[in-house]
Amino acid sequence: MKAAVGASNDARRLCSNPWLGYAIPKDKGAARVQDWPVYVINMDSNETRLARVGAELDGAGVAWTRLPAVNGRALSEGELARVYDVRANRRYARHDLVAPEIGCYLSHIKAAEWLLESGAEAAVVLEDDLRITGDFAATLSALQDDLQKRPAAWDMVKLFSFKPVRLDQAQAIGLGFTLGRPDRVPSTTLGYVLTRAGAEKILAKVPPIFRPVDEDHKHFWEFDLRVAMIAPQTIAIGAQETSDGTVGDSRKKMAQKDPIWIRLWRFGRYRVNYRLHLARARAKGL
Repeated sequence: MKAAVGASNDARRLCSNPWLGYAIPKDKGAARVQDWPVYVINMDSNETRLARVGAELDGAGVAWTRLPAVNGRALSEGELARVYDVRANRRYARHDLVAPEIGCYLSHIKAAEWLLESGAEAAVVLEDDLRITGDFAATLSALQDDLQKRPAAWDMVKLFSFKPVRLDQAQAIGLGFTLGRPDRVPSTTLGYVLTRAGAEKILAKVPPIFRPVDEDHKHFWEFDLRVAMIAPQTIAIGAQETSDGTVGDSRKKMAQKDPIWIRLWRFGRYRVNYRLHLARARAKGL
C-alpha cells in the first residue's frame, strides 16, 4: 500500500492522490510575487485566520493563493495508516504523531506538489497565522534575484525563527538582506521559500512520514536539502485563534509514553547528527 502513495522513480504523482480528494485549481500559478506563486495553507473552517492573513499580504502588495489544508482529524484510520509509518516513528522520532501533525505535513507536501505542477522555479509557502513585520515583498524580491544569480545555492530558505539564529557563510543579497546557512534550522514552518529542486528532493522521500514536517526540515541531510535563512525577518507569529484547535493543543493532550532516558537519547542522537552534517556542509562550501 505504501508504494501507492510513497516515493516513486517517475515525476511524482503531482497532486493526483485520490485519497486526499483534492485537485489543483486552474489559477494555481496566478498568485505570484514576480515569478513565484505564494501559497497560504489554511483550514476550511479557519475563515478568520484567512481574512487576517489575506489582509496582511494584500497590504504588503503580495499576491497569494489559498491552499486548502489537509484536516488530519478528518482522515480515517486507513488513510492515516497509508501515510504514517508508525515503526519508523518509534525508531527515529521524538514522539508519536497526532492526527493534526499528520494533516499539517500532508498540507506541506501538497504545497510542494503544487509548485512542481505550476512550472515555477520556486514557491513561497506560508501558514495562515503569520503577521507581516517588514517589507515582505522586498524579502521575496531579494530571494528571487539571488536564486537567479545562484540557481543551485539553496533548496529552501526559512523566513522565520522563534529564536535568534547565527548564519554561517552569510552574504548580502541586496535590498538590505543577508542570506546564510543557519547554525540550527528553526522549528517552525510559518514561512519558507522552496525551489523546484527542493520540492523534488522532499517528494522523493515522503510520504510515508514519521516525524513532524518542521523536524524533517531540521534533518536536512536525510533529504539532501540545502537549507538557508534570511535576515532580517519580515514575518512573525500572529494571532493563534482557530475554530478547531492547533497542533500544539493536540500535542499537549498526549502524554509522553517513552521513558525520559529514551527521549534524551533521541535528542542527543539528533544533535550529534546535526552538528556532523552541518560541519560536512561547511567543508564542502554549501
